[in-house]
Amino acid sequence: MATIKVDIVSAEGEIHSGEANMVYAPAAMGEVGIAPRHAPLLTKLSPGEVRVETVEGDMEHFYITGGMLEVQPHMVTVLADTALRGDQLDAAAALEAKQAAEHALDGISDETDLKKAQLELAEAEARYRAAQKLQGK
Repeated sequence: MATIKVDIVSAEGEIHSGEANMVYAPAAMGEVGIAPRHAPLLTKLSPGEVRVETVEGDMEHFYITGGMLEVQPHMVTVLADTALRGDQLDAAAALEAKQAAEHALDGISDETDLKKAQLELAEAEARYRAAQKLQGK
């Protein structure tokens, strides 16, 4: 079976590198699935979960806050703003961040602050959803 090389990197450094059967990522227009020999693609990523199906058939989970996805026929590169391994996600901390972002939206009048608060809320909600999913909820 053909495989595809996957690199997930962020400003903090390399998060993952290895061969995979499939990669799933939260592209700006919706989730994309990338198989070996996929057509070249460059797209913006939204906050959410990146899933990598390893050659052994296991699923590895990563949380990203956004970034870019580059796909070549034999390689996928996720250039994440921030990335965490799934086992590093803390559901309680994610819920607190989500509630803080929702609270920050209350009473905002400046349009710039509103957009920033909305982005923070979207990121916090994505992190919370990913944490819940990984805990089986």
